[in-house]
Amino acid sequence: MKKITLLGLFLFSVMFTYAQDNKQWTLEECVNYALENNISIKQSELDTDLAGIDKSDAVMNFLPTVNANASYNINTGANVNPATNQFENQTFRSASGGVNSGVNLFSGLQNWKALQRSKINIIASQYQLDKMKDDISIFVANAFVQILYNKEQIKVLNAQNKITKENLERTNELVDAGVLPKGDVLEIKATDATQIQQIIAAENDLFISKIGLAQLLKIEDYQTFDIADEDYGLFSDAILEENPSAIIEKAKEEVYDVKVAETNLELAQKDLELSRTQYYPQLTAFMGYSTRWSSTNLDFITGQEMPFIDQLYTFDGTSMGLQLSVPIFNGLSVRNNVRRNQVNVERSKYLLEQANLDLESEVYQAYNDAKNAKKSFEAATQTSEARKLAFEYAEERYTVGLTNAFDFSQASINYENAQSEVVRTKYEYIFKVKVLEFYFGIPIDQINYN
Repeated sequence: MKKITLLGLFLFSVMFTYAQDNKQWTLEECVNYALENNISIKQSELDTDLAGIDKSDAVMNFLPTVNANASYNINTGANVNPATNQFENQTFRSASGGVNSGVNLFSGLQNWKALQRSKINIIASQYQLDKMKDDISIFVANAFVQILYNKEQIKVLNAQNKITKENLERTNELVDAGVLPKGDVLEIKATDATQIQQIIAAENDLFISKIGLAQLLKIEDYQTFDIADEDYGLFSDAILEENPSAIIEKAKEEVYDVKVAETNLELAQKDLELSRTQYYPQLTAFMGYSTRWSSTNLDFITGQEMPFIDQLYTFDGTSMGLQLSVPIFNGLSVRNNVRRNQVNVERSKYLLEQANLDLESEVYQAYNDAKNAKKSFEAATQTSEARKLAFEYAEERYTVGLTNAFDFSQASINYENAQSEVVRTKYEYIFKVKVLEFYFGIPIDQINYN
């Protein structure tokens, strides 16, 4: 029974490992995995962690500071006895300790403004993280579509090469029968060799594109990595019916470029407010407790060294008070810092304005790209259909000896190129539509079908 159980576990392990090695990733799985494992996203997540730490610092600045100190000394020669504050020219040991506390009462609302800035910084870092996720999602989608294109291209090339090999076999028969000259065989063999080279190059392009996507996902097993073949023949392009102005307004809500610029402007304004607090005086309250001990302190009654604990009680003391610091002249450093932050505010305003302009330009560009990609795909499809008819006609003429191998090969090459162009424009069209949908708030990994 134990052997059967171990055998079952072994078979399950093998099957599980095989399933893992032969996993085919969907677009949604690729995007979700990248969002969890991509290095750039992890770095942005660290920035959000730092923003949270900055907020913690800002909150803690409202609390008083408490510090303890202690020292132990062996003194020789003329030194001040810390217990009696008298010079003593002899060797003695001494110790002192204390606790000090201070609290900021007023500094131009510096702590309050720092707290407000830290809250804005958390929002800004989150927007940066979300923007990074959007960018990575687009990169993943582009890499995914590139793999699909390379796969489809290999299918087209293999199908065309299959036809060429069939024609080569038929041509050999016609040459043997004396219907066609022997040179026609050489022409078709050359076409076959060229197609094989194209297949090899396409397979290499496919492998490289897989490596690119795997690196985005931080997957090291390049050899077995693969994606699921999906049919995008009936995908929806309803987004092209939307007005570009409506897409722009939606993009301002969904895309984070403008939001990042807005929060950066708020941060610059808070930095300006913080720099201005340096003009104000600072008022702090402090309180301290200290005590001392020395080996030369004698008890007046016994003449013996005063006990350690007794000295701590005898020579202790407290202090408390207020400290006011008024800025009068500091080399214009505060003024220059204020002016520097004023410049940063103006720069952030321009960057926000530019972000809005860039977003409008990107949306219009994406809209036109998607429309033109659709037209290119439709034109390529019509061309492919015409080339197919021309190829079939040339094939019929070649079979009965009414045309030579060179003209037939040219018709075959033209048809092959037309098919490749259909594949290229199809996946370019898919990606352009997905980018436009992304600006409209539709997730990049969501494929809409008619």
